[in-house]
Amino acid sequence: MKVNTKQKKLLYYVFAALMSAMIFVTTYFLKIPIPTPAGQTMLKVSNILVLLAGMLFGGVFGGLAAGIGNGLYDLLDPVYIASAPLTFAKFFIMGLVCGLISNSKGSKGLSMKRNTIGAVCGGVTYWILYITESIVKLMIAGSTFTAAAAACAPKMVTSGINQTIAIIGSLLLIVPLNKALRNYLPKFRTDDQSE
Repeated sequence: MKVNTKQKKLLYYVFAALMSAMIFVTTYFLKIPIPTPAGQTMLKVSNILVLLAGMLFGGVFGGLAAGIGNGLYDLLDPVYIASAPLTFAKFFIMGLVCGLISNSKGSKGLSMKRNTIGAVCGGVTYWILYITESIVKLMIAGSTFTAAAAACAPKMVTSGINQTIAIIGSLLLIVPLNKALRNYLPKFRTDDQSE
């Protein structure tokens, strides 16, 4: 299939938007809510797609796909609606970190070493942001740091499990997805689309 540069850009944006929609759908349907003393958390598989978005689309577009998909979920769930802006920011940063590392030095998400480092850094960055936010919220409500950290222990474990699943899952899927995208659209990532 021959496509010009304008068509490649359009398809690139379409794929990024589809990734955002897939993140929303998997967050909506593939989750296990877990109540904790620090508020509700959940086990979910959508973080795999967040890291894949960064690897496939680079830092900015991957971050936007991740932030928009998760932010929309929060906007439509009364439990999380107030935290939608923070959710957008945390997942944007997760996708951004992963994408910037995975796509550094012209690798365009094709280097397994960079993808691994990007996935780990993106997952750890999100974990730190999520736990910090949870502890700060409890401290603002009047808890001491020690009490807030103790109340967040279940969130620490759940988020750690989510990030481990996300890192492993994204690394297992990136090679076949990269191959499929490049077979469908030769030179899928072009220099004019990099951040």
